Amino acid sequence: MALFTGKGDGGTTKLFDSPSGQRESKSSPIFEVLGTLDELNTLIGWCKVEASDTKVGEQSCVGLLHGVQDCLFTIQAEVAGAPKSIPEAQVKEVEEVINSIEASLPPITTFLVPGGTELSSRLDIARAVSRRCERRLVALQEEGIRTLGEHSLKYANRLSSLLYALVRLVNHQAGAAEAPPSYR
Repeated sequence: MALFTGKGDGGTTKLFDSPSGQRESKSSPIFEVLGTLDELNTLIGWCKVEASDTKVGEQSCVGLLHGVQDCLFTIQAEVAGAPKSIPEAQVKEVEEVINSIEASLPPITTFLVPGGTELSSRLDIARAVSRRCERRLVALQEEGIRTLGEHSLKYANRLSSLLYALVRLVNHQAGAAEAPPSYR
């Protein structure tokens, strides 16, 4: 596969379900969502590089994050018009991981100031982008541009919670103190 074809030089491209020959403007909201998903997937990859020694229960954090990346590719394909979507089992799996992490940590009663370790800081950036990604996915659906699978939207919603749970776990494992904002 060539890295470029030149076909998009005029600011248009095709989706999986584009009618034969029809091209879409790259300024379409659908490409904003695809770009945000790509950005998030890249950030998750950046987190994986730092997570090589981190465990989440019995599994590696790298393996968990790789699974997230696979799901993001599935959502990207769905947004681009491919007959793909996140299955309910994937949402349940993420919920189980979140619940397991939460059960191993002290309860939180306030917002927490980001930071602590290199990995937790990267995960916090990914969490913030994940929330933006979810907002873009919801807007795409509300505007009638794409109808997304019920579980794809649920997965997008759970993903920021998973990343937040990982932030807390990583900081806890490193002995980094959680600090609430002082609201000065």
